[in-house]
Amino acid sequence: MRPWLLLPPRLAHDLTPFALPLISLIYGKPTPEWNSFTWRDMTFPNPLGIAGGVDKNAEHLKEWWKLGCGFIEVGTVTPLAQNANPGKIMDRDLKLQAMWNKMGFPSHGADEVFYNLASYAPNFRTPVFVNIGKNRNTPNSEALKDYLTLIDKFRPFADAFVVNVSSPNTKGLRDLQNKDNLLNLLGPILDRVSHFEPTPVLVKLSPDMGDENLAEAITHCAELGIDGFVLTNTTLSRPEGCHFPAEGGLSGAPLKNLSQRALQIAVETLGKNRGDKLLVSAGGIMSPEDVFERLQMGANLVQIYSALVFHGPGFFHEVARKKNDGRK
Repeated sequence: MRPWLLLPPRLAHDLTPFALPLISLIYGKPTPEWNSFTWRDMTFPNPLGIAGGVDKNAEHLKEWWKLGCGFIEVGTVTPLAQNANPGKIMDRDLKLQAMWNKMGFPSHGADEVFYNLASYAPNFRTPVFVNIGKNRNTPNSEALKDYLTLIDKFRPFADAFVVNVSSPNTKGLRDLQNKDNLLNLLGPILDRVSHFEPTPVLVKLSPDMGDENLAEAITHCAELGIDGFVLTNTTLSRPEGCHFPAEGGLSGAPLKNLSQRALQIAVETLGKNRGDKLLVSAGGIMSPEDVFERLQMGANLVQIYSALVFHGPGFFHEVARKKNDGRK
C-alpha cells in the first residue's frame, strides 16, 4: 500500500518533507554496505543515492541516510531564491510509471541551503554532491556568474559539484550544452576550483542530445578536465499513450532506454581514456535489477527519484537485501 499515490501529485510532493521524519523512523536502518568504494578521498558505503531534485534545499539529509543512501545529491540550488514555474508543474502516470514536471529550479536560495549543509557538516555520513544552476532570470550570457557564485559559496561543504546545464524547464538552459558554451562555462569553473583544495566537478547532461552530440559533449568535457558525468536529466520525448504536455521533463520508466543509451555512449566514448572519471547513471531505474544492470554497464554510481514515488522509501534497503542475498 502506497497511500501517497492516492493524493494529487503536487499535494503528495508538498507533504513529503513533513512525512520524511516519520518514514525514516519506520524504514530507517544503518546505511547498508555493498559495492563500497573510494573515489577522490570520498568513501561510498554503497553506490545508490538520490538524484538532484529530491532534496532541493538539503533539508532532510539525516532522513535519507537512515533510509540507506550511499550518497546524496542536493539541489538544484540557485544563487537567489525562486519559486517554481507558474501553473501546473507535476503529474504522474501509474500505468506508465512515469513522472512529469516543469518545476524550473524552485529553490530557497544559496544562503538557506548553505545554512542547512553547515548544520549537517559535523555528521556527514556519506558524500554530498551539490547540484548548481542559474537563476531563471539570469541570461545565458551571464550564467557563469551564477555558477561561480555557487562554487564559492558551497566549496566548504560540497564533496563534488554537479553543473546542471540540461534541465528542460529553464528556458534556454540546454543551449549551454553546445561546444562553445561548455568551454566558456566549464573552463572558468574548473579554474576556480583549482585555486583551492580541488573539488570534483561533474556535468549533468540531457538524454535528448542525440548520440553524436552527446559523444561530442562528453569528449569535449573530458578534454577540459571534467571529473565525471551525471547521465541523464529528464526528457522532452513522450512514449505512445502518454497524456503529459509537450513541455516539461519526463522521468520514470519511459526514460530507461534513453538513459541506458547515454551511459553506453559515455563508456564507449571515454574508452581507455576514462581513467577515474565518475559516471553516475540516473533515469528509468525502477527496480533493484535496474540498479545492478547500470553498474554492470559501467556506472560507478546510480541515482533514483521516480522509484521512490512508485515503490516507496524502502527501496534502498530492498536493493541492499537483494544484493546481499545474491552473495549467499
